[in-house]
Amino acid sequence: MATPPRTRHTTAGGGIDVTIRERLRLGPERTVLLVRLLQLVILAILVAGLWLKSLGVAINAAIGLLVTQLPAFFERRYQFTMDAGLVLWITVPMLLHALGTLPLPGLDFMTPYRAVWWWDHMTHLFSSSLVAGVGYATARALDVHTDAVTFPPKFMFAYLLLFMMAFGVIWELLEFYVSVASRLLGIPGILTQYGIDDTILDLVYDMVGGLLAAVFGTAHLTGVSDELAERLSA
Repeated sequence: MATPPRTRHTTAGGGIDVTIRERLRLGPERTVLLVRLLQLVILAILVAGLWLKSLGVAINAAIGLLVTQLPAFFERRYQFTMDAGLVLWITVPMLLHALGTLPLPGLDFMTPYRAVWWWDHMTHLFSSSLVAGVGYATARALDVHTDAVTFPPKFMFAYLLLFMMAFGVIWELLEFYVSVASRLLGIPGILTQYGIDDTILDLVYDMVGGLLAAVFGTAHLTGVSDELAERLSA
C-alpha cells in the first residue's frame, strides 16, 4: 500500500499554511498513520465484499482504495506534494462511501445507506466539499499562473457554488444510469437512487459542501493551487 505523501508546512510563497491536520491538532506522523489505518479499513471492506460475493461492495471499496492512492501516485510520478491533511480529506469520504455499501450485523445486516437516514447526506457533504476543493485549487492556480484572467473573491465564491451544483447534477444523472444498468446486469449496490426527494436533498448537501470549500478553501488549499501554478509556469 502506498505511503501517503509527506506533509507541506509552507506555501509556495514561503508563508505558513494553516492545514487541516493543524486544525485537528494532528502531527504529520499521526496524520499519516491515520490515513494508513483508514486505507486498511477500506481494504478490509474490499475483502469482505469479495468474501460475501458482493460485487457492489467490492467495486465501491476498490474504487475508493484506488482514489486514496492518487496523492501518493502524483508525488511519485510528478513530484506533486499534498499536505497529509488533504490526503486525509480525500480518504475519509472514500471510507464512508465504501462502508455505506457494506451490510452490518448491528443494522440487521442492512447497509448504512439503507438503515441510517443521514448516511447518504453525510457522504455527499464530504464528497462535495472535496470536489469543490479541487475546483477551487484549479481555478486559483489559473488565477496565479496568468494575468489574462482574474478571479476576485466574490467571483470565486459564486464559481465554487455553481461548479459544485453542476457537478452534483451530473453525479445524480450518473447515479441514476449506473443504478439502472446495475439492476439490468444483476449487480445491485454499486450506486443507488432513492427517489426524487433524496436527489433534491443530495443537491442541497452538495451545495453545503461547496459552501464549506468556499469558506475554508483559502486556508487549506492555497499550497496545492500554488504548486499547480508553478507546474503551469514551468
